Amino acid sequence: MMTGNIRHRVTLYGKKECCLCDEAMELLERVRASVPFEIEKIDISGNPGLQEEFGLKIPVICVDGVRVFNYRVNENKLRSLLTA
Repeated sequence: MMTGNIRHRVTLYGKKECCLCDEAMELLERVRASVPFEIEKIDISGNPGLQEEFGLKIPVICVDGVRVFNYRVNENKLRSLLTA
């Protein structure tokens, strides 16, 4: 059973002017309305290391430091990861 003070961290790696990144953020906010978690958004623009790692695969979504999605977020899978 999950206690109220345990909270997952979801990190979105993306950049401005990215419609898939915007869609992913909207979905994260929608899920967060019913399943509390922290969202961290990291802009890979201007960071050569992140650009090399993620490149054109954005948005990249990590849950608790583990990469789980590239490009699109599966809402049902995300909910199951956050409530497990």
